[in-house]
Amino acid sequence: MADEIHETRAPDGTTHTTTIIDREPRRGGGLGMGLIILVVLAVAGFFAFQFLANDKAETGAITEAAQKVGDAAQDVGDAAQEAVK
Repeated sequence: MADEIHETRAPDGTTHTTTIIDREPRRGGGLGMGLIILVVLAVAGFFAFQFLANDKAETGAITEAAQKVGDAAQDVGDAAQEAVK
């Protein structure tokens, strides 16, 4: 860190002092970038879980419909057996 002090004297005798303070650049960008990545991952995770939940519900509905079709086929088969007796 280097500080500079410049003094200038006007013709009427007044003095003006200018101080230049040279500071190291801030390096706080890592925290902001980390927060942005965390938010992006949270949103992506939310949508992924929504997709998986919808897929699971769809699979459950298909399984239930197939079970109902199987039960109905069994009932028709039982009725045919009774009709033949």
